[in-house]
Amino acid sequence: MSSFDQLLIGGEWVAPATDRRFEVRSPATLDVVGTVPEAVEADVDAAVAAARRAFDSGPWPTMAVADRAKVIARFGELLAENLEEFKTVISNEMGAPPATVEMMMYTPASAVLNVYSGLAETFPWEETRTGMFGTSRVRREPVGVVAAIIPWNVPMFIAINKLVPALLAGCTVILKPAPETPMDSLMLGRLFMEAGLPEGVLSVLPAEREVSEYLVTHPGVDKVSFTGSTAAGRKVGALATERLKRISLELGGKSASILLDDVDLASSAFMIAYSGLMNSGQACVAQTRILAPRSRYDEVTEAIVESAKLFPVGDPSDPATQLGPLVAERQRDRVEGYIDKGVAEGARLVLDGKRPAGLDKGWYVAPTVFADVDNKMTIAQEEIFGPVLSVIPYDTEDEAVAIANDSDFGLAGSVWTQDVEHGYEIATKVRTGTYGINWYAFDMGSPFGGYKCSGIGREDGPEGLAAFCELKSILMPMGWTG
Repeated sequence: MSSFDQLLIGGEWVAPATDRRFEVRSPATLDVVGTVPEAVEADVDAAVAAARRAFDSGPWPTMAVADRAKVIARFGELLAENLEEFKTVISNEMGAPPATVEMMMYTPASAVLNVYSGLAETFPWEETRTGMFGTSRVRREPVGVVAAIIPWNVPMFIAINKLVPALLAGCTVILKPAPETPMDSLMLGRLFMEAGLPEGVLSVLPAEREVSEYLVTHPGVDKVSFTGSTAAGRKVGALATERLKRISLELGGKSASILLDDVDLASSAFMIAYSGLMNSGQACVAQTRILAPRSRYDEVTEAIVESAKLFPVGDPSDPATQLGPLVAERQRDRVEGYIDKGVAEGARLVLDGKRPAGLDKGWYVAPTVFADVDNKMTIAQEEIFGPVLSVIPYDTEDEAVAIANDSDFGLAGSVWTQDVEHGYEIATKVRTGTYGINWYAFDMGSPFGGYKCSGIGREDGPEGLAAFCELKSILMPMGWTG
């Protein structure tokens, strides 16, 4: 069992303001796997005060970028050395098998560290421009104190995806993890301190939603970077923009995989199913709408069903398990409610996942596939965040694109075809922030984020670093040549 008795506030382990604690329970066994202090408003005040001091008068924001990059690089080394502990703790917290933790959390986190290591040297921290009044120097300076609020589904990756660019830019950060997965965030904080992060630069505060709102509205916070549901993002965005804070919102999705007439199902069906079922469907980029040409509809449906059966559901500690439990009872109830709604609205249940036999403990739902789905149905419009796939027929490619775009969301998507150039043409027509041809992944060196209700702003790549910077233009004297 992993337990913490103190909070990380301003780089120091500090007694919490109250004796309130979070019990972290395994969604597989329901056993308590750890406890941590629950941060309250007084803890937020202390963390913001420390971050404010460190930003306004500490060395971190004015330190050479190369020196900040060295601390981050050392953190990356420590993370690699402690990977096995992180895999165990995160698996216990949110139910993903350790292999999934490594693939979906550590591998992309490592890519983030590599990308920003390179950007430390190549990012345009300062430029010289010539205009009608002569020469200007354009500087990118750290935005200030950052509130980084993360969800429970891929906690290590999302935390690092916010912390690394914010810290490299010279910001100070208060990381607020979800109550379901607080332990790995406190462990990350510990590693950053071991790596040499100065006093005051980082705090980690596990807290409930009300305390998150207090953090968002705190006058000492300059920027809010939030990842979570669209409903929560609307609230965070409203609170932040009302106070003219800078915001980045990475929100939900309801992404579509478009299968063209020439799709090679023998080589693609497994990956198509995986793109919707990964992490037990608890992924904002999950492509749970599968758009199939009517001429091959039955063939596609059968291939998706057979592929979905290849994902064993079980205890995450079992090496054979690919899909673990959902994170909590409320999440299982939510997913089962959507399955019931799909049946009630007329979709045909062709793979009834239900609760797997023999798994009496834990919040399990097996892969579920619906056929004869109309895109207007609830299961095709709302983010389920569970292992539920909907196979939707179309007659023409234009109709397929229209169906893919008939969504409040626009985060991810893919097209499956043997004609890559034609697949690229389809990709340009779908209004979504990231897209794959014959697979899906996003590159940490390229911007990630969503259209429409999937968010505001971009993470990753130079754009992700720029999101933690303010631009300052300094007009040089007339005739200055520098």
